[in-house]
Amino acid sequence: MATQRPSSSTSKVSKKRKRDHSSSPDWKHEVFLSFYGKDTRKGFTSHLHDALKRKGILVFKDDETLKQGEYISEALQKAIQKSQYVIVILSANYASSKWCLMELAEIVEWEEKTKLITIIPIFYHVDPSDVRNQRGTFAKAFAAHEKAPKVILPEIEMWKKAFSKVGNITGEHIHDR
Repeated sequence: MATQRPSSSTSKVSKKRKRDHSSSPDWKHEVFLSFYGKDTRKGFTSHLHDALKRKGILVFKDDETLKQGEYISEALQKAIQKSQYVIVILSANYASSKWCLMELAEIVEWEEKTKLITIIPIFYHVDPSDVRNQRGTFAKAFAAHEKAPKVILPEIEMWKKAFSKVGNITGEHIHDR
């Protein structure tokens, strides 16, 4: 049975949000959710989104997907930049999505550049050490990206760096019991 505890993540956000809101830049969203839709959109991510909204937290959840060949949209970049927290839901197939990895690289780049956002990873049915060390399904996903004809090596290295950085942040681990 899966342990789903969106309330612990919501409490982290709601405790911190009062402290930062008065001196923050022009926040549009308190939380930006980054997730791989096929793994979690209709289950965990939907429940987390609803729980955050019930707490009165402004949440951005992208319900549209990028089309093949597109880069991360300007709207997504702005949503990341106008958010105070980013919750990254790392699921088994997250790294198989080029668009999730582009989004993650944008999140990490913005955090490193500005220090204006807090990244909160949720390790959803994955081992945090597999994320950190890019093992298992994550190693397979990066190997597949390396073989893809339209992906360049520097881009993949940037994705790996972002993935590893988020994997090294203490977050919530949700797993089967």
